[in-house]
Amino acid sequence: MSYELQALIGTLELLRVAAAEVPAARVVALAQGMALIPVTSGVLAALQGDGSVLKPVGGSGFGWHSDGFELRLAAWSKAGPIACVEAEYYGGSGTQRAVVWENGRIVLGPLAVGEFEPAPTDTPISLALRRIGVRTEEGRVDEFDSVGLGAYRSTGGWAGID
Repeated sequence: MSYELQALIGTLELLRVAAAEVPAARVVALAQGMALIPVTSGVLAALQGDGSVLKPVGGSGFGWHSDGFELRLAAWSKAGPIACVEAEYYGGSGTQRAVVWENGRIVLGPLAVGEFEPAPTDTPISLALRRIGVRTEEGRVDEFDSVGLGAYRSTGGWAGID
């Protein structure tokens, strides 16, 4: 079974404001007052700006972020922290990346776990979620589980296009 996700995560209020600037964006409510915007090809195209790609050093560490994308996240983060997360798993192994912007700059990450690296106790996505205010609820495994990121198995599922 596979799982893949590319998304922006923040408070519902913050992401509603952000999505108003990106016609292709869909805001999906999560638990604990959080929400996500699935980063579909339409959202990515709208946020790419001039299309020039940042080098990982000093940037987010995500190969698909452009200057325009990161500038938009930095601007939105002045109203509250926003995480950009990515996960890709198949058959129990895979990768995770996460970075958090707040007050116009990166405050956590970029964090990454590669496909053949041992899974850490705190995954990049759970650490990012914790940084933006998510707490592990009783009876839940971690922050990822607590906000309900297992509800869909793909970015397209979150966007309603799968």
